[in-house]
Amino acid sequence: MDNADIEDMFVSLSPITIKRMFGGKGIYHAGEIFAIELDGAVLLKADAETKHEFEAAGAEQWIYESNRSRKPVAMPYWTIPEDAYDDPDIMAKWVRLAYEAALRARK
Repeated sequence: MDNADIEDMFVSLSPITIKRMFGGKGIYHAGEIFAIELDGAVLLKADAETKHEFEAAGAEQWIYESNRSRKPVAMPYWTIPEDAYDDPDIMAKWVRLAYEAALRARK
């Protein structure tokens, strides 16, 4: 996914900054990382307060296999619920939740 597509997706939280990181991109607002792009998929940050909303909306958590232990590691990033792609207002809701989770993680 190119940077212009990512910027369009997050227009409700403009301005954003996109930085390359570990084979993907980190997506920031006001210095806080709230989303990542890996292999063409954009994932939003969630936490204990919001992960149940992502789950209920059919989003999937990013889980990868650790190189050391070969065990699954759950990361605090989730896929974007499908209905958000067709509705800017719904996308704005998920983006806001992701940014709020990023702010809480800072504390």
